[in-house]
Amino acid sequence: MAANDEAAEETVEAGVAPVPEAGDEGQGQGRLPRAYTLWLVGILVSLVGNSVFYFALGWAAGEYGGSVAALVLSAITLPRVLFLLVGGAVSDRVSARRVLLTGDAAMLIFSIILAAVSYSLGATPLLLIATGVVVGVVDAFYLPASGSMPRRLVAKAQLPRALSLRQAGGQVINMGGGPLAGVLVGLAGFAGAAFVNAVTFAFTLVVLIAVRPRHDVPPAPKTDSLLKEAVSGVKVAFSHPVLRPGLWLTGAAAGFLLPVLSLLVPLLAREEEWGAGAAGLVFGAQGVGMVAVTLVVVKRGPLGRPGLMAASALILAGVGVLAVGLSSSAAVAVAGSLVIGIGNGTFSTHIVPLILASSPDSHLSRIQAVLALVQSLALLLMNNVLGALVDLQSATVTVVVCAVMLVGVGLTGLASNPLRNDRTGLRSR
Repeated sequence: MAANDEAAEETVEAGVAPVPEAGDEGQGQGRLPRAYTLWLVGILVSLVGNSVFYFALGWAAGEYGGSVAALVLSAITLPRVLFLLVGGAVSDRVSARRVLLTGDAAMLIFSIILAAVSYSLGATPLLLIATGVVVGVVDAFYLPASGSMPRRLVAKAQLPRALSLRQAGGQVINMGGGPLAGVLVGLAGFAGAAFVNAVTFAFTLVVLIAVRPRHDVPPAPKTDSLLKEAVSGVKVAFSHPVLRPGLWLTGAAAGFLLPVLSLLVPLLAREEEWGAGAAGLVFGAQGVGMVAVTLVVVKRGPLGRPGLMAASALILAGVGVLAVGLSSSAAVAVAGSLVIGIGNGTFSTHIVPLILASSPDSHLSRIQAVLALVQSLALLLMNNVLGALVDLQSATVTVVVCAVMLVGVGLTGLASNPLRNDRTGLRSR
């Protein structure tokens, strides 16, 4: 991580002068900056490596039983949650780009060492757990910095399109990453997956060296200790009239929407005797809906006032969840899942740019850390709560509960005047 006196170089991208914030509203439909496109390519390549590596990590841990597999996953999640706020404060203090460069370099070196050790000694439980800890710690610093980069690379009015393009690429990689990971792990094992991960980190590192942020966001002044700066991010996030309801909506989506597909649909499919193939179609339909919406936003920009669209999208997603829960057949569940995907895609393509654009320049990475923390804690809590509710009642009842909560949260979001009426990212009329 370089010193702060080098921050001035981050305001120039390949010799192009910084674009002023004034008038950003008129730039929403312009071509995305070359720096963002280049950075996005690096991020998507990195996601391919992550997809292969996480599959390999889970596959190798599964060989030792469920307890070891759960411990490996916890080894990633726990340090990530513990250090996210600190990671955001570090990124705001020393610049996001330098945090990303450091993280990619560290993971490149670690992945090479991991490939060599696992090739020689095998993927032992201790090695897998240690790997999880390293990944979790690096993620805690990397995720807030990475989340703030679009704001540093594009004008505010371009954020919905820029982030939608990133999401669409991520969805495509997620859909194809599993089969690719299975083939690679089958051919080269855990050591091979670690080596592939190293190659993708090397590529991303080269890309980051070439990229310079176009919009001047100076590092936050070092007026307090790092811990106080981390806490400051939470205070700013939950005292802001738009960020506060936006974060609550995001936490509710993470707690009541994300577990529907990952946790509840497989349980519902077993309960209704749909079979694995039908469950896969239900899962895939959600991805189709999400990609369709994100591509529309990439093409034309936000579909309306971002807070209004996000809150309404949760209501739509709740209707889709209700259709899945009360479906009489797998075909109806597939249609309901498509509605979930449209709602989820609309929500994410509007709430994420709104939160990023509404964040104070001094707290960009810290707000992203709070956002990631809210999602992680909600998902961690509700996965266990909803799983217990399935055991007490049934998968059908649990899915219906999620639907009711999503509709209720969406209506609550619509009742927030600052959120509902915010026009961030819309072109001036």
